[in-house]
Amino acid sequence: MKLHLTLRDLAGVVATVALVMATSHMVNAANVTIVVNGQQVQFDQPPIEQAGRVFVPLRGVFERLGASVVYSNGVINATGNGRTVQLHIGSRDALVNGASQQLDVAPFLVGPRTMVPLRFVSQALGATVDYDNSSSTVRISMGGGGGNTQAPTARVTLNNQRPEPDSVTSARSPAVSASFSSPVDPNSVHITLDGRDVSSTTDISSRDFLFTPTYNLTAASHTVRVTGKDENGAAFDQSWSFTSGGAASTGNFINNLRPVDGSTVGGNFTVSGRTLPNSVVHIVVVPTSLLGGIFRVSSGTYTADVTADANGRFSQGVSVQALSGGSVTVRITSVAPNTRESKTIDLNLKS
Repeated sequence: MKLHLTLRDLAGVVATVALVMATSHMVNAANVTIVVNGQQVQFDQPPIEQAGRVFVPLRGVFERLGASVVYSNGVINATGNGRTVQLHIGSRDALVNGASQQLDVAPFLVGPRTMVPLRFVSQALGATVDYDNSSSTVRISMGGGGGNTQAPTARVTLNNQRPEPDSVTSARSPAVSASFSSPVDPNSVHITLDGRDVSSTTDISSRDFLFTPTYNLTAASHTVRVTGKDENGAAFDQSWSFTSGGAASTGNFINNLRPVDGSTVGGNFTVSGRTLPNSVVHIVVVPTSLLGGIFRVSSGTYTADVTADANGRFSQGVSVQALSGGSVTVRITSVAPNTRESKTIDLNLKS
C-alpha cells in the first residue's frame, strides 16, 4: 500500500510532532511554592516547568505586582509600575517598554489557562525574583529601586466586614463582604481567602464586594485579603480574619427561580424565587457578556437587596438596558439572617 502526502498534509504532521515534542517536556511544578510580596499564592492550575523555566497562570501573579493584564487573540499585554510587557502565545518574541527581547520558552495554553514565564514577566515589571532551591520556593518582591517610582498608598479602609473581624461563625460557607471607605477601581480589586484568589467569583463594585465560598470552610481561622487601587490609582492592601466554628447549620438554598435559566427577557423583568425565610437576597444584573469569567459590577449594572418573607419568598423588579441579541447575567446571593450561611446562583439569560 502506498501512502501519498500532500504538502499540506506534511505540514500538519510536522506541526503535530512539534506540539507533541514541546508538551512532552512539560513537568508539573506543583511542588514549587510561589510567594509574592511575602504572601504565598495558590493556583487553580498548578505551575508547570518547561525547559528549566517555571510557568504560571496569566493572572496568578502579575496583577498582584500592580499590573493590569489584557489578553486577546493570543496577545498578552501587561502594564504596571511604569512598564509595559507584550507576549504572544507560541512565540518567543517579546516587547518590554517597546524594546524587543527573546524568551527561552514561549507562552502556551493548558486548557483554558494561559501560562506565562514567571521570572521573565516579573523582572520585566520591575520585581526582584529569588529562588530557594532547598525549599523549592520562588520569592517575588516589588521594590522601589530600578528607577521605578512606587505607587502612592491609598487611604482606603474596609467597613462593615462580614463575618466581623475576629468573630466566630457557624456557617459552613458564610457570605464574605465589606464596603470601601472611598470609591475604588473595581477592575483593580483582588480578593483572596486564605491565600486563594477568589476574585473571579466575587461581585466587586466601586463601593463594596460580596463573595460566597463554593465549598465548606474548615473549622479554623480564615483570612480575607483585599488589594487594589482607588479612583486615583493609589494602591491599598487591607485584610481581616474570622473563625469558622464548623457547627452544624441549616444549609441555605435558592429554588423556584423565575425567569428560568436560558430564557429570553427584555429590559424590564422580575426576579423571584424561594430561599431560607428572612434571608437577605442580593441581586446583580449585568446586561452584557462577562469577559474571562470575571464578575465585575459596572456603572451599567442593576443591583438590589431584598429580604425574603417568613415563607422564604422574594421578588424584585429589574430594569436594565438590554441589548437585542445580547446576554443578561443575573447573580443571586441569599444570606441567612443568623448564621450568614449563603448560597449563590447565576442565571444566563438572553435579550
